[in-house]
Amino acid sequence: MKVTIFFGSKSDTDTMKKAAAVLDEFGVAYSSYVVSAHRSGELLAELVAEAERDGTEVIIAGAGLAAHLPGVVASMTTLPVIGVPLDGGKVAGLDALLSIVQMPKQIPVATVGVDNAANAGYLACSILSIKYPELKERLVAFRQRLKDEARAGLTPRALG
Repeated sequence: MKVTIFFGSKSDTDTMKKAAAVLDEFGVAYSSYVVSAHRSGELLAELVAEAERDGTEVIIAGAGLAAHLPGVVASMTTLPVIGVPLDGGKVAGLDALLSIVQMPKQIPVATVGVDNAANAGYLACSILSIKYPELKERLVAFRQRLKDEARAGLTPRALG
């Protein structure tokens, strides 16, 4: 079980590390690459093909501004692609969010919230859990912990 993470700029490393941290937490192997869909399209195509050959089953792609990277990656593979819109500083990531979520028909990209690379990691784990029962067990236990923590924090409160 393997995920490949692509993102377009070194400045996005701290945000995209959140996806890697989730994958680490659940024992999912990954590779990551900083590669631009615009400046190095041929290299991106080589890396996507290599990822498929190396057993990648889900791709996470983070991009800001015009945010073409997730869609371009999706056009090169039939693997599930999860787009992470990144805040490029102009309009707080809204441009990237709209670019990724508004993919044309037939080449979908699943999209998480702006800068929410952790959710991309969780979604990748959910997708992989369809095939890997041990991962599903870890996800079920994780969600039970979330529920237990929420229950432990409940206290009756007066509203008024």
